[in-house]
Amino acid sequence: MKILFIGDIVGRVGRQATRALLPKISERYKIDFVIANGENAAGGFGITEEKANELFGMGIDVITTGNHIWDKKDVIPYLNKEDRVLRPLNYPEGVPGYGSVIKSARDGQAVGVINLSGRVFMGVGLMDCPFRRGLAEVKALKEKTPVVIVDLHAEATSEKIAFGYYVDGKASAVIGTHTHVQTADETVLPGGTAYISDAGMTGPVGTVIGVKKEQIIDRFLYQMPMRFEVPQTGPAIFNGLVLDVDEKTGRANSISRLMLNYP
Repeated sequence: MKILFIGDIVGRVGRQATRALLPKISERYKIDFVIANGENAAGGFGITEEKANELFGMGIDVITTGNHIWDKKDVIPYLNKEDRVLRPLNYPEGVPGYGSVIKSARDGQAVGVINLSGRVFMGVGLMDCPFRRGLAEVKALKEKTPVVIVDLHAEATSEKIAFGYYVDGKASAVIGTHTHVQTADETVLPGGTAYISDAGMTGPVGTVIGVKKEQIIDRFLYQMPMRFEVPQTGPAIFNGLVLDVDEKTGRANSISRLMLNYP
C-alpha cells in the first residue's frame, strides 16, 4: 500500500498548496492513506476545528501535531471528540485528546498512527518517555494492524534516529517532524522500518521555517521578544514522503521524498 505523509502544513499558504497538489500526488502515486502534520495550519500557529475540517475535506485521513497543539485554546473540546486529530501520546495522563488512532485506508487496510513528542531541546516540561510510551503503543496497535506509522515531533536528530532504531522491525515508519527543514537521510532500516529525520514543511517560501525572515533576523540581531508573523500570500513549497508498505507484514519497501513548488 502507498501512504503519503505531508510535512508540517503552515498557515493559509500551506493549506492552499496542499489543496492544489494533493489530488495530483494521490493520483500519480496511487495513494491509499494520507497523514499530515497540521499543528501550524491555523495562521501558522496551532490548529482549529475549522482548519482541521478543511484539511479533512482535502482528503487527509489523520492529522498529527506537536508542541503547538495548544496555541489555539478553543481547540481543546474538539480534540476530545475528534480522534483523527492527534496530540503527542506522551503527554501526562489526563491531557485532552488522543495520541494514537487506527483508521481504514482506501483499500480497506487498517492503518495505525502514533504521535509522539521528543524531549531534547523541546521545552515541553515533564513529558513521559517517548521511547517507552512509543514502543508500548506500537506493540498495542500491532495487535490490531501490521501497519503502524509514527510521527516523532522532535528537535534533536539524535533523539529521532535513536528512536527509529529502537522500534526498527516493529513500526512500519518513523517520520520526524518539527524543524520544518526536510532532511536527506530517508532510508529503510535493517528491520524494515522506514525512517527520515524530518519530513519538512508545506508552507511559504522565502521565510525562516515559515515565519517572515525579517522578523527572525531581527530576533537574532537584537534578542528582543516579538510577535512572529507567517505570510498569508505568496508561493509555497510542498514537502512530503511517499511510503510503500507491505500491508501483510507491515514492513516498508521504500520511502521517497517529495519537494514540490506551488504554483
